[in-house]
Amino acid sequence: MAETKIPRATAKRLPIYYRYLNILLDADKKRVSSTELSEAVKVDSATIRRDFSYFGALGKRGYGYDVEKLLAFFKKILNQDTLTNVALIGVGNLGHALLNFNFHKNSNVRISAAFDVNESIANTVQSGVPVYPMTELKKQLIEQQIEIAILTVPTSVVQSVTDELVDADVKGIMNFTPLRISVPDTIRVQNVDLTNELQTLIYFIEHYGEQLGDNQLDSNDNHA
Repeated sequence: MAETKIPRATAKRLPIYYRYLNILLDADKKRVSSTELSEAVKVDSATIRRDFSYFGALGKRGYGYDVEKLLAFFKKILNQDTLTNVALIGVGNLGHALLNFNFHKNSNVRISAAFDVNESIANTVQSGVPVYPMTELKKQLIEQQIEIAILTVPTSVVQSVTDELVDADVKGIMNFTPLRISVPDTIRVQNVDLTNELQTLIYFIEHYGEQLGDNQLDSNDNHA
């Protein structure tokens, strides 16, 4: 299948659609309309139809979308038919929380290795995940063929750790630190700043009140 270039906002919504389609399938729902999807996932139906249009004709006018076929399509698009191993770099408070969670609701993604400088937890198993010393980072990532890493390290070392990940041929980094890291163009970075997200939420509540809901925000962000 040729690669389909889609807006970042659309890409962020695809897992939401996928999760709800799984719920529909479990409930023996055979087909669903964009209006029904809209009510469930809180994204307006025009945005849903536009999102789906990037992938061609996924539904039929007057019929809607075949749940099983649509789910199978998104499963392939989101690479849900293969297991993706992820490395966690930094096992502090947030790191421990991520280990405990370990994507239980998505069995196709798992943290399979963690790394930390703390000698008291290095060479131990935390929440079923082996924790290695940072000195073994490159070796273990290459040997275990891990291409995605989650960064929850102190800001003082985030760039140096990032450079090590680059040397280990990592393809994607989820950065939970407030700093923006420098990587080659071949590496995708997803920045997750919880403080920034909360401040943004507070801003919209204070300045817009009930005038601007999530669906409108998503629609406006569709070409971000």
